[in-house]
Formats: sequence, C-alpha cells, structure tokens
Amino acid sequence: MKYNGKVVIVTGAGRGIGRCVAAEFASQGAKVILAEKDAAKGTEAGRRIVSGGGDAFFIRTDVSIPGEVAAMVRQTSEKYGRIDILVNNAGFGIWKSPLDLSPEEWDEVINTNLRGTFLCTREAARIMKEQGGGSVINIASTRAFMSEPGSEAYAASKGGVVALTHALAASLAQYQIRVNCISPGWIETGDYDSLRAEDHSQHFSGRVGRPEDIARACLFLGSEGNEFINGENIIIDGGMTRRMIYAQ
Repeated sequence: MKYNGKVVIVTGAGRGIGRCVAAEFASQGAKVILAEKDAAKGTEAGRRIVSGGGDAFFIRTDVSIPGEVAAMVRQTSEKYGRIDILVNNAGFGIWKSPLDLSPEEWDEVINTNLRGTFLCTREAARIMKEQGGGSVINIASTRAFMSEPGSEAYAASKGGVVALTHALAASLAQYQIRVNCISPGWIETGDYDSLRAEDHSQHFSGRVGRPEDIARACLFLGSEGNEFINGENIIIDGGMTRRMIYAQ
C-alpha cells in the first residue's frame, strides 16, 4: 500500500484522527492537503509532516461553508492536477440535553459533520470524475448505532454520514468513484497513559483505540487493490459495540 504521487485531501487534519491520517498517508509518499478550520493547528500539522520529509499543504477550510470547500478543492486541483483520495474527517459534537439544545447548535453540528461531508465529496467528485475515478472515505462514529444522553445532534449527524455513504456510492459508481465509511469507537486522542484499566477492559481487544488504528484503515480503504469494497461501513471499536452488558 504505497501512495507515491497520490493526492489526498484530509479534512479536520489539524488534530486527533485527522492529523494522524494525514501523517500516515504522507509517510506512504502521498501529497497531502490538510483542510482545517483552525489555522494554527493546520499549519503546525503541516509543518510536522514536512519536517519529517513528507509532502503536505495546508488550506484553511470551514467545511460547513460551500464557498470555502469549493475554493479548497479548486486550489488542490490547480496545484496538483488531480485528487485521488478524500478523507471526510472534520466534525465535532455539542453534548447537551435535547431540552436545552438550540436550533442554531443543532444546525452547527449537522452543517459541519453531515453537510460538510456532502459538500467536500461533491466538489472532489467533480475532479475525480474527469480523471477516471477516486476514493472517498467518510469518518462516522459508533454513535450512529448506540448513544448516551445528550448526544442527539452528533448521533444524528454521524448516522446521516453512514447513510450518505451508501447513497453516494450508488450515485458515483458510474464514475469509478468508491465511497466507504469508517465508524470509530473510543479513540483516545489525548493522554493515553491516563486511561484506567476499566477503560481498556470494556473492549474485546483489551485496549482503547488510538488514532493510528483509524489511519491504517484509511490506508486500506484507499488502496486501489481494494476496489471491490464499496458503499461499506466498517466499525473499528475493539469489539466494544459487540459486547453484551448486564447490570450487576
């Protein structure tokens, strides 16, 4: 799975999973565009990749704004002449009771997580169509399938991403554009050493996930040798959603 010369866009690439995904593709020889809303974090993530010998280019992008998405894709196409892979990772949540969640807060989450995924895919697919194909990888969440209180906007947005994935796969198949989805479970992007034994023991795999677990899956899905995987959602959660839990 080498990506020499491939052009990869990663949204939300300034932190957490997105930053790790961008770094992994760069380590495999890809030319990586870091589309990130936070200029400081995007710049720093790009600097780290370049200092390590990778090829990275930061473009400040708010994926909820159609004009910024179009400009980012256009700039990428003008700079590199193609787009091979798009990783729709940008997203966030507002954790609040549905009785207190405002319509504006709901819209902010949906517009970033769900509409942003659609906007980025639409613009990138226009380039991919002309070049004969490409691969789109959406990052959803196991919260599309299970919930805890106060997660309505985030759960709805990620459930929408899962459904949007197979809809886009159907629509874009005629252009040889594959669309797949990854639903991460508990992926610790902060201080991994501060996790407790009971945090790890909730997983069949015996540990909480790391961003690298998702990055490796992106490398797998983006590979041209895996073109028979299409319209799929892959849950990567160490088995946590498969564990039957009884009250003690």
